[in-house]
Amino acid sequence: MKVITNDKLIKRNGRLGQLATISGLVVLVGGMFVSFRYPMYSIIAWGALLVGFALSQIGLYFGNRWGRHPRLDEQIDLGLKGLNDQFSLYHYTTPADHLLVGPSGLWVIIPYYQKGNIVFEKGRWRQRGGGFMQRYLRIFAQESIGRPDLEAPAELESLTRFFNKTVPDKAIPEARVVLVFTNENADLDIEDAPILSLPLKKLKEAIRKTPKEYALSPLLIQEINSLFN
Repeated sequence: MKVITNDKLIKRNGRLGQLATISGLVVLVGGMFVSFRYPMYSIIAWGALLVGFALSQIGLYFGNRWGRHPRLDEQIDLGLKGLNDQFSLYHYTTPADHLLVGPSGLWVIIPYYQKGNIVFEKGRWRQRGGGFMQRYLRIFAQESIGRPDLEAPAELESLTRFFNKTVPDKAIPEARVVLVFTNENADLDIEDAPILSLPLKKLKEAIRKTPKEYALSPLLIQEINSLFN
């Protein structure tokens, strides 16, 4: 498998995450100092605390994706290790953040690092379980699961729009979207999810068992790869 990664973007965003985290801590400490030392300036203190919290959340977002090892892209690489050279895996170099191109078709891979009990019920994704500390961490130290039902169609639409613009005369099979949970401590209860969702360890098997209607010919694979290279 060939892996193409936008190392410049990863390095830049990793630095931005560090900067946002450090700045957020400085602003939070400053806000706390003002609140204790100068209580008459409580509005300034509360403003600093809100800004500091926002910066820390930005740092958390960037850090979880581009600042820690193994990064999400590195975990996907490991999960797909063993696919032959007919496959090309793109990280942050196509309209979709993580795109696999190969005989099994086009795959838009959307990774999630969250752990705990992940469920899909009543049309929504949720994280369940845990005591006070787990809930605290979900607010201040871990992103929530968010809205995969919105993120997945957005990535797919972006990729489809790209193909319609660059190769409007080509009949390219629609990409498949898969939500991949990279954390071994994620307990998944998602049988009713409308989007294919599975743990990282099952990703390669799912790709190898792709139905024939999604398959790409060697010539079409080459043409698609040429668009991204």
